[in-house]
Order: sequence, then C-alpha cells, then structure tokens
Amino acid sequence: MAEGGVGGSFPRRWWAGPLDVEGLALQSVGAAAEALNRYTGDAGRFSTSAALTAAAFDSFGHLRIEGRQLQGFAPLSGFRRTADGWIRLHANYPHHEQRLLQALGASSADDADQALRAMPSLQAEAAIQGNGGIAAAVRTRTEWLATDMGRAAGQGPWAAVEFADGATAGLGLADVAATTPGRRHTVGRPLGGVRVLDLTRVIAGPVATRLLAALGADVLRIDPPAFPEIADQFVDTAFGKRSAEADLGLPANQHSLRQLLAGADVVVTGYRHAALDRFGLNPRELLAAHPGLVVVTLNSWGTTGHWSGLRGFDSIVQAACGIARAYGRNDDDGWRPGALPVQALDHATGYGVAAAVIHLLDSRRQAGVGAAAHLSLARTAEELFALPDTEAGRGELAAPECRTMDSPYGVLRYVGPPLLSGGRPLDYPSPPPGYGSSTLTWA
Repeated sequence: MAEGGVGGSFPRRWWAGPLDVEGLALQSVGAAAEALNRYTGDAGRFSTSAALTAAAFDSFGHLRIEGRQLQGFAPLSGFRRTADGWIRLHANYPHHEQRLLQALGASSADDADQALRAMPSLQAEAAIQGNGGIAAAVRTRTEWLATDMGRAAGQGPWAAVEFADGATAGLGLADVAATTPGRRHTVGRPLGGVRVLDLTRVIAGPVATRLLAALGADVLRIDPPAFPEIADQFVDTAFGKRSAEADLGLPANQHSLRQLLAGADVVVTGYRHAALDRFGLNPRELLAAHPGLVVVTLNSWGTTGHWSGLRGFDSIVQAACGIARAYGRNDDDGWRPGALPVQALDHATGYGVAAAVIHLLDSRRQAGVGAAAHLSLARTAEELFALPDTEAGRGELAAPECRTMDSPYGVLRYVGPPLLSGGRPLDYPSPPPGYGSSTLTWA
C-alpha cells in the first residue's frame, strides 16, 4: 500500500545498487500499514509513500541534535583487509571494541589492521567471535549458502509464529498482515491503551517500538546499566517512549519485571537468541504464564544454525550473506566490498516486527489467545535476495520534509514515521525521553 510521494511524484528506484532495497523497504512498511487497516477495520486509512519510506529508512542520517550531524560508525568498525580477503568489524560499543582488540592481541586500530593482514578471513572471524567480539568474513553469496548458517537463514517464513494454544503459522513479507479485517473502528492513534515492554537495542527493535509508540502505545524501554545504549542512536529511535535502566538479575527488579509482564499486552525483545531466558523471558514460558500476551523476538541470525547464539548487526549480516560482495567496487587500491545505501535489514526487520505485533494483537482479539513471533536480520536478507530485479522508475531522491521538536537533548530536526493516516503524515506524540528517566511501572 504505497503511494508515490507526498505532494508529488517519486521514483520507484532511488538508491544505487544491484538489489531492490526500495522494494524491501516499501513492502515492509506496507505490511505494517495493511496490518493497521485490518486491526482498525478501516480499509485504506493507513498507507505509506516512497518519500516517507525513503526518509524513515535513513532516519539516523537525517537527524540533527542542536544542528549537529551524527556519527554512524566508530573508527574500528568497517571493512578491513586480511591475508586472503576482507572482514567486517563492528566496534561501536566500547565492550565490543575491547573484546575485538583482545582477540587480535591489539591495543589500537593500527595494531588490529596489522594483525588482520597476517590472518586468513575465516581464522580472524573465528578468533574474534570466540572472544565475544563481532565480525564476519566477506563471503560470496555461494560461499554463504554453502554454510550451515546460510542454509538455516533461508528456512521458514519471514516471521515464524507460535500461538499460546500450540498452533503455528508463518507470515511472509507479502502476507504478514493477511488476516480477516477487524471490526474495531478507532479515531486518533489506534494503539492507545496498548502496553509494550521494549527490551531491544540498536536499530531494528527500537525502530519497531518507535512506530508502535507513534501509533499510541505506551512503550517502556529497559536497558542494562552496565551496557548503556549509544546516546545518538537512542535519541533517533526513542520518540514517544519512556526509558528505564535496570539490571534484571537483581531480585527487586525481577519483582518489578513480573509486575510489568502481568500488565503488558506486548513484549518485544531484540537480544541474541536465548540471551534473556535467564530472566524468565523465554517466549514459550511467557505465553505459558500469560496466555494473552503478544511476544515478538528478533535477532541477527535466527534460532537455528551454528551462529544462532552469536551477536550481530546489520552490517555484519551484509558481509556474511553476500551483500557486501554484491555491492563491491574497484578503486585505485583494487577491489573492495561495499554496503547497502541504508541499514535496510535493520529497518525492514523493524517494520516487520511492528506488523507482526499488530497482526497478533488483532488475532488475539478475534481468537482470544496470545502468540509469539520471531524475525531475524539474516532471514530479512533472504527476502531481499528473493526480490526480482527491476530497473523501472529510477530517479533522484528528493530531500525529505523534516520537522523540529524540543527535547531533553535540545532541538531535534528529524523525519517522521513512514505512514500516512487518512492521507496525512503521522508524527510522533512526544520527543525522546531522558535516558533512564522512568521507573519500572506502567504509566
């Protein structure tokens, strides 16, 4: 359900590259719009546009905090040469940088470069991952599909669903919202009164819950004090939410968590597979204790395959699955890998999570039972590769329409959500809150 643009025409393809990233973006946001139309019983009320979608998929790039442009990647993050090719590193978080340097016996980025040039890519990948760091060798598509993880990533639907009564279902990119239209006509923000416990980090999960907040949900995000979120990244994805810090391993916080779960409609988690199980947040256990709950989990690598328990990021998945190879280019120093024009795996997965949440809320209303769904960045990459080639409608990307809002961080210049409601662009109900400024209670 995509329109051309707001107030004018818009090209079908606007990002350079061999893959239909625009198609992935439009379909993922369109899935959320269709899920909303069915949830509200108001066909056609919610839609998206190419202009809004393009802007939202680069929301971090468009955000200005008191006029300041934001830094996307830390110096050690990025592609590095190895003895036999290339590897992609991720060191935006200080604890990940420390683990990466330790794995290489390095104390600086220069030391790391020297160590990597003496190691084959797969050896460096194994050493860094084995020490809790984050890296992936740059593979061809064929090399990825020949691995256990590559084969696992392509199995099953985009969103795998398990209902509280034991039934299972699968939702694809094109049919994630395919359900019987609801009968609940709403005005204003349709998720008003819905309580969402947000246990996500980085981009994909926070993008999902940011959209839920824009739709009226009471979203409470909880972060661990020992590993704070990157400040600018938080500002970009925290519009409309509340924010708390809590060590969920402490008995007092476990009690608060149980109270939050008892009052929640939705739980969204975005950590590596099974990382939150020790806090009682395994999806099946949650549904057993709270049969009406909607639980949606996401991670980088899925729930099967030998990397399922590893940390990962959009850029790392791109390197592993063949995207970096597909976007590679030659320069004065020879061939080097490339990347998608935006972190599309994160954003598309995020809007898929939001669509799944809305779909399952509607299903709960009709069937009376909750459900759990799971998505992953690696599975979204498979959706991208599966899209047909298209060269139709290429054109320049128009500058987005930015808005301003006062916040605890100063004046923000930002782009809004990628949805139209009744033909008018949706906006966020409030600015990002002060980090950790809320208590572990529902509003």
